Amino acid sequence: MKTIDELLAEGVDGKRVFVRADLNVPLDGATITDDGRIRAVLPTVKALAGAGAKVVVASHLGRPKGAPDPAFSLLPAAERLGELLGAPVAFAQDTVGPAAHDAVDGLQPGQVAVIENLRFNAGETSKDDAERGEFADRLAALADVYVGDGFGAVHRKHASVYDLPAKLPHYAGYLIATEVGVLKKLTEDVKRPYTVILGGAKVSDKLAVIDELLGKADRLLIGGGMAYTFLKAKGHEVGISLLQEDQIPVVTEYMERAEKNGVELVLPVDVLVSTDFPDLKTKAPADFKTVDADQIPSDMEGLDIGPKSRELFAEKIADAETVFWNGPVGVAEHPDYAGGTAAVARALLNCDGFTVVGGGDSAAAVRNLGFDENAFGHISTGGGASLEYLEGKTLPGLAALEN
Repeated sequence: MKTIDELLAEGVDGKRVFVRADLNVPLDGATITDDGRIRAVLPTVKALAGAGAKVVVASHLGRPKGAPDPAFSLLPAAERLGELLGAPVAFAQDTVGPAAHDAVDGLQPGQVAVIENLRFNAGETSKDDAERGEFADRLAALADVYVGDGFGAVHRKHASVYDLPAKLPHYAGYLIATEVGVLKKLTEDVKRPYTVILGGAKVSDKLAVIDELLGKADRLLIGGGMAYTFLKAKGHEVGISLLQEDQIPVVTEYMERAEKNGVELVLPVDVLVSTDFPDLKTKAPADFKTVDADQIPSDMEGLDIGPKSRELFAEKIADAETVFWNGPVGVAEHPDYAGGTAAVARALLNCDGFTVVGGGDSAAAVRNLGFDENAFGHISTGGGASLEYLEGKTLPGLAALEN
């Protein structure tokens, strides 16, 4: 795929450059709780603006129903982008309507505008090719050049990600180029031992990537809510822990295949359990105890890996040459159940190998727990996109940039 450096070499002074970013930041009301994705697109926006482009930044946020919804406005993200750039950023209160055209027409070389949430238009996410194409045509009218830099959305066949690049000269931004380079290190010529840590709530969300990794990873560490389906498959009582009983047969098959392939599949050996799920809003102290993973009481649920599991996971990470981590290993939003996730993060920091935090909740947890994100090899902005790449899938947004 052609890169932004090639575009800059060709010259962008006075050109309208459409940057498909990923500004899908978590919000508490109108307050951004993690601006990592906005900071990730800064190098691309700064380079284009610095070269005299009229930069039009577009993104989705949340899952509005194809119509304007104030709860999902990109205004907070636009304001934060302006703060980080240290320059005013124009904001258009529609996507392809008069406000968007006025904002773009008003740009001087080196200035930046953000248009409203792309998903306020049903054409962005439509499964109908013609409807998506029509919306892409209207977006194309705002620009002369397209730069794809929203890695967190490249696994979506959406108008601004898949259809729009075909209508304009198109290039990959710095973020996408970096993310693809990192993912190639995890899939091609991998340095070993290769340790993968998978957490998160549902095992069903990770089945495809586990299936792929059973032929590639040396060690597979399982934590989070998904671990309890594995523990149940081993015949252990898991109480009222998160459980996907219908996935037990495939999980059993995966454990058998791991043993056959020589992949070390590591499960928690102890867990923090409670009768009550914690209050994530007040963060009130939780009432919990630590038990061995095969001794979970029938009326309690596992909410984090225990101290022995933290030591075990750290041991399996310590000598790895390559580490990929996706998903918290406990309810990391609550301080009483963030210890396991913090332990994994510290183990990555202490590892001399190439360490990748695979986006989404794990990336947010690293930042929220106060770790220096620059100390990791790479923190991805796209959890779902990273997983689908590792699964071997063709990502529509990357395919569009390569054409």
